Amino acid sequence: MSETSDQSPPKKSIFSLLFKLLTWLLSLGCFYLVYSRIDAAAEHQGISAWKYLLDFFAEVNWGLWLAVMIPYSIFFFFVDTHVTWRAIRWFNAPHLGFTKILPIRASAYILALVNEQVGKGAMSLYLLKTYQVPGWKALSTMIFIGVVEIYQLLMFSSMGLIFRFDQVQQASSMLPLDIILPSVFAVAFLYFPFHVAYFRGFLFKHSKLRDISVLHALRNAKIWHYALAVLFKAPNLIGAVVVYTIALGLFQVEASVGQMLIFLPLIFLAAALPLPFHAGALLLWTVLFPDYPEVGAFSLVMHTFFVVFNALIGVVFLPRANKELFG
Repeated sequence: MSETSDQSPPKKSIFSLLFKLLTWLLSLGCFYLVYSRIDAAAEHQGISAWKYLLDFFAEVNWGLWLAVMIPYSIFFFFVDTHVTWRAIRWFNAPHLGFTKILPIRASAYILALVNEQVGKGAMSLYLLKTYQVPGWKALSTMIFIGVVEIYQLLMFSSMGLIFRFDQVQQASSMLPLDIILPSVFAVAFLYFPFHVAYFRGFLFKHSKLRDISVLHALRNAKIWHYALAVLFKAPNLIGAVVVYTIALGLFQVEASVGQMLIFLPLIFLAAALPLPFHAGALLLWTVLFPDYPEVGAFSLVMHTFFVVFNALIGVVFLPRANKELFG
C-alpha cells in the first residue's frame, strides 16, 4: 500500500506535465495556422506578414474603439457581479449584500490575470471568513455559474443558427459547421432535462455521484434558478454582440449583428478551452471569417484589453477588498 501511495504523486506530476505539453503544442499549432493564413494574404499583396498586420492596425480609429470598449467593460463588471451575487445568495449566503461582493469580485479580476481559479479562490475565502461558507460549498456555486454560462452561449448561438443558417453555411468552407453545430446543440439541449432531473433526485435515486460535496449547488438548483441566471447574464452577451460588431467595423472587417449572434458565443466557448492565450478562439475567428485572416490579431487585442481593463477595475476596489478579507 505504501509503495502505491509513494508512486502516485510522480504519476500525477507526469500526467500534468504531459497535459501542459499537449496544450502548448495545440496552441502553437493554432498560432501557426493563423500566421500561415496571414502570410498567404500578405504574399498575395506583395508585402510581408508584419507589414500586413501593421497596415491592418493603422486604419483603426483607436479613440472611437476605446469609447466603445471602456463603457462595455464597466457594464460587464456590474452584470457579472450581479449574477455572482445572486447565485451566492441562492446557495451560500442569503443575507449577502450586493455592495459587499463588488470589491471581492473586482479584485478577483486581478488574480485572474494569473489564473482564473485563483480569482475564484478569493471569493471563496471571503465567504468563509464572513459567512462561514465552506470552500467546497462556494466552489459548487462557481460550478453552477459555469453550467449557466455554457448553456447561455449555446442558447444564443442556436437562435442565430435558426434565423441565420445561410450564414453558417457560408462559413463552413474550412469546417462543416452546418453539420457540427446543430449536432452539438441537439445533444446539449437533450441532456439538460436529464441534468436537472438527476441532480434533483428524480432519476437514479440510489446514485451517489450527486452527493459529492462540490455539487451542492447543482443539487439545490431548480429550473427557475437556471432561467433567472441566464436572464441576468443575457445583457452581457447581447452587449458583446453589439460591441464586437462595432469593433470589427472599426477594424475594416465586414460583420453583421446576425453573424455575431451566431459566432460570438461559439468563440467564447472556444476561449474557455484550456489552451494558452485562448488559442482555440484565435483559430476559430480565422475559420469563421476566412476572408479576413487578420481577425486572429483582432481577437488578441480585444481579449488583452478586456482582461487588463477588468484588472484595473480590480485595482480601484483593491483597498476595500483587502479590508474585507484581512481587516
